[in-house]
Amino acid sequence: MAARKSVLKPAPHRPELEGLVAKSISAGVTDEQLLEQRVSFAYGNAPSGSRITKDSARLAAKSIRVTGKQALAQ
Repeated sequence: MAARKSVLKPAPHRPELEGLVAKSISAGVTDEQLLEQRVSFAYGNAPSGSRITKDSARLAAKSIRVTGKQALAQ
């Protein structure tokens, strides 16, 4: 059996990665990026052999209404 590294240790300090994460969080997400994430998620989770295309997922994602606390705050 292959030797496995313990996952109970703290993660190593990675200042470059931490800086990139902080930068991406502060940049936020545009509406176009959020739409493409929805399309990619729907297309990627479609059953194999289905007739769902990226274009059909994009069309469906444009008609989705977001509800909940976030929508009420706007």
